[in-house]
Amino acid sequence: MAGALQVLPRLARAPLRPLLWGGPGARLASGMALAEQARMLFENTVGAVLPGPMMHRALSLDPSSGQLKVRDRSFQLRQNLYLVGFGKAVLGMAAAAEELLGQHLVQGVISVPKGIRAAVECSGKQEMLLKPHSRVQVFEGAEDNLPDRDSLRAALAIRQLAEGLTADDLLLVLISGGGSALLPAPIPPVTLEEKQTLTKLLAARGATIQELNTIRKALSQLKGGGLAQAAYPAQVVSLILSDVVGDPVEVIASGPTVASVHNVQDCLHILNRYGLRAALPRSVKTVLARADSDPHGPHTCGHVLNVIIGSNALALAEARRQAEAGVSVEEEEQLHEQAAALQLPDLQLKEALEVVKGTGGPICLLAGGEPTVQLQGSGKGGRNQELALRVAAELGQRPLGPVDVLFLSGGTDGRDGPTEAAGAWVMPDLASQATAEGLDVATFLAHNDTHTFFHRFQGGAHLLYTGLTGTNVMDVHFLFLRPR
Repeated sequence: MAGALQVLPRLARAPLRPLLWGGPGARLASGMALAEQARMLFENTVGAVLPGPMMHRALSLDPSSGQLKVRDRSFQLRQNLYLVGFGKAVLGMAAAAEELLGQHLVQGVISVPKGIRAAVECSGKQEMLLKPHSRVQVFEGAEDNLPDRDSLRAALAIRQLAEGLTADDLLLVLISGGGSALLPAPIPPVTLEEKQTLTKLLAARGATIQELNTIRKALSQLKGGGLAQAAYPAQVVSLILSDVVGDPVEVIASGPTVASVHNVQDCLHILNRYGLRAALPRSVKTVLARADSDPHGPHTCGHVLNVIIGSNALALAEARRQAEAGVSVEEEEQLHEQAAALQLPDLQLKEALEVVKGTGGPICLLAGGEPTVQLQGSGKGGRNQELALRVAAELGQRPLGPVDVLFLSGGTDGRDGPTEAAGAWVMPDLASQATAEGLDVATFLAHNDTHTFFHRFQGGAHLLYTGLTGTNVMDVHFLFLRPR
């Protein structure tokens, strides 16, 4: 993450293009402290991708005819609707679905993170809880986002429901980030422990996330289109809250309703590359050999409708809409011209500062994705706090001129790593102020101890707290530039 501000559009691992906000008429600029503006914009951005509103935008039901409309497709409901789901945001999604569908819903099973119902209740988000006597059975598991026996039981219950459906039934599948760990169902005789061990060995030898997912899907009953196959011949509608850059449906939660494009030879090539083929457990060899001789070939998912209902891109679009509110037509045209210049792939901070001087008004660059952190120490932190502190260190070394600058980085799920904070915000004078408090920024960064730093610095005033949001569309990053 070194040189975080050298190239602004590359703040995140695979970010969206920066967007531009500004002009003298911009509503968020009027007499409000930058920190307050940034926090407000972050809250509004997260609010745009909460489960309830997204579900109501995606689904509509005509009570008189029993017609369920999903985008431009219609489905006839007649006591034939079932629901399954898995992911960090699925509890709220299921609550909204049951409220909307009412008596049409026959039965449901969802797999959600351990402790989430208690956390949602403590946060006062009653709308994200299922009502008493709900027809949806809830399993909690995958503590620390790792597959476990509890999430395995949930996955098997989901498979059992899907396999019992007929051609007259409709299965509504709710998917969000974290769904992969909440839907572990290895193909027998492979055990959960054997699959986890193989995945860890591949990761330790440098396998990419794409390679890991290829192996996971090959050994899974439900991933890589397995859930859709289990539900056949029922119609399947999959509503997806994306936590992956670009929203590839085959990657989100390992694509349980999307046919896998990989075969056994792809798996063997990966295992050979990392020197693991000879050491495979007998169970894994059995499953791969069985798949290689399957006369039916790869499964198809023609009975499935996959719909992305929420994403990082939608969250940033709302941030842009909020930020541009109140800008005149003339200012908007000028801003869009400047936005085109600011979206060059090799944008430097110096160029952005020049644009600020030219507009006479504030500018905010918006980006999204998930930064990656190379761990060197054993401190406590999260990727957003790490990015924010590195940006602060770099800003403090640059001649910025008569421009106020603020950078905010936050996770839309309200949790940044193993901390209660969603992220943090910083300004160029942070490093010098920290030194005055006896805190050395470089030392905390060297130990990846950013949460400890922000907790001590100015009494934690720079930490971003939202509590559990109930959604998850990766992270958002705002860079505010305002002439004095």
